[in-house]
Amino acid sequence: MKNKKNTDKKPESKIKKRLKEWISSPFSFLTLITVTALFILMLIIFLAEQSTNSQINTFFDAFWYTLVTITTVGYGDIAPASVTGRVAAMVLLLAGVAIFGALSGKFASFLFDRQQKKDKGLLKMQNMKNHFIILGWKPDFDRILEGIISANTEISIDKIVLVNNAPQTEIEKIKNVEKFKNLNWVKGDFTDDSTLLKAQIKTTERALVLADYSENFSTLEIDSRTVLAAITIKNLNPKIYCVAEILNSKFEKHLSLAHCDEIILSTDYEMNILFQASSGKGMSHILRKLIEEDSDSGILIQNIEEDFIGKTYGDYRKSLSTKNILVGLLENTGNFYHRRNEALAEAQKNPNMEQIVTNLKKVKTLKSNLPHFIPFDDYIIPRGAKAIFIYGESSK
Repeated sequence: MKNKKNTDKKPESKIKKRLKEWISSPFSFLTLITVTALFILMLIIFLAEQSTNSQINTFFDAFWYTLVTITTVGYGDIAPASVTGRVAAMVLLLAGVAIFGALSGKFASFLFDRQQKKDKGLLKMQNMKNHFIILGWKPDFDRILEGIISANTEISIDKIVLVNNAPQTEIEKIKNVEKFKNLNWVKGDFTDDSTLLKAQIKTTERALVLADYSENFSTLEIDSRTVLAAITIKNLNPKIYCVAEILNSKFEKHLSLAHCDEIILSTDYEMNILFQASSGKGMSHILRKLIEEDSDSGILIQNIEEDFIGKTYGDYRKSLSTKNILVGLLENTGNFYHRRNEALAEAQKNPNMEQIVTNLKKVKTLKSNLPHFIPFDDYIIPRGAKAIFIYGESSK
C-alpha cells in the first residue's frame, strides 16, 4: 500500500494574509524606501554634526531636527553647521515638501472617496448600534419618513439607515431636506445578507420592510421579496423587532412563520376602509381620527403596572382614574424573541408533565402583539400585555 501524501494545507491566518498583501503592495515598498532614505539622511546629519555642533550632539537631536524639517514646521531651535549636514538638510527640506504634499493628497483623496461611497450608498455602516433600518422604496417616501420620525421621536436621524436600490437622485432629493441630511443609506438588494450586514443588521433594534417599488416588480415579486427579507433578517438577528408590509394577505402566514412582529396588510386596509365608507356611516372619518398622528384623539397603548399582572381585567379596569377609555389588551407585546423565551420559561415551571406539554403547544402558536378587545372581567392579565385606550379632547 502506497503512502498517501498529505496534501492538506493549513489555511493562512487573516493577519498573515494581510501582512503579505501589505508587503507586496507598491505603496508599502515606496514607504519602506522613503523611511530608509530619511533614516540615512538623519544618520549623515548626526555623524557630520555631533563633534562640531553643540545643538546636535545626540542621536535624538538629529531625530528631532529631521522630524521638524520633513513636517515643514521649522522651529529653528536646531540647525546644522557643517557643509555635509546642510546638504543633507536641503535634501530633507525638499523631501519634506514632497512627502507632506503626497500625504495631504492621499488623505484628501481618502476623504473624497469615502464621501463619494457614502453618497452612492456603498459605504459599510460603522459602529452602529440600536438603530432603525427601513428597507425598500416607494412613492412619497419623504412623507413616510416624516411619519416615522413623528411616531419615533426618540430616534435621531443619524440612527436611521435606508436600505434599497432606489436611484441616487431620489436619495439626494430626500437628503437635501435639512432635517433628513444625516440619514444613512446602503444601496443594494435588501434580501441579500451581505447588504444587510453592511447596514449592521446584527446590532439593529428595529426594521421596517416596505413593499418595494424601487424596480418594476410585480405584486407577487414585491411580497415574495418582503417575506425573504423578513426571514433573512430574523436569521441574522433573532432579537430584532421586525415590521413588514405586504400587498396580498396570502403571504401573511409566511411572515408569521418567520416570527415577524407586526404585519401590515396595506391593500386590505385600504379596501376595508373603502367598504366601510360605502355604507355611508362615516366609518372612514372615525378610522382616520383614530390613527392620525396629529389628531386630538386616537388610540393609546400604555404599560400595565406590575401589580396587576396575573390579576383580573376587572380589577385593573376598576382601578383606573383616567378619562381615557379602556377598550382591551394588547398581548405578547414587544419583540417576539423575548416573549417566546419568557413563555417557554413560564411553561416549564409547572410540575405536571402533561401540563408542560400543553403549555409548550401554546407557546408554539404564540402570536406577537395580539389585540384582545373588551375581555370578560374575570380574564387574567398575562405577562407582556399592555392596555389599549381611546383618548379624546376631554382626557387632555
